[in-house]
Amino acid sequence: MSRPCKRCLLSEYDPLGVYESIKKNIDSIPSSLRSDEGEYSRRLAICGDCGSLLRGTCLECGCYTELRAAQRDNACPVGKW
Repeated sequence: MSRPCKRCLLSEYDPLGVYESIKKNIDSIPSSLRSDEGEYSRRLAICGDCGSLLRGTCLECGCYTELRAAQRDNACPVGKW
């Protein structure tokens, strides 16, 4: 049995289907409050390289990384973006 990836985003590893719920939350964010696709991708790339990412959750603040990155006014809890 393979070990699950510890430094993956939910969209990459999600045995419980949590990402679908997170995706619905992201889709419900008004476009005026949502990060544009380029910024969202940039943020997720930074999170993907961060040692504080554990199975889609930020160990610094406890948030779901994809949801935090999708909200324009949010910031990384350790200042990486």
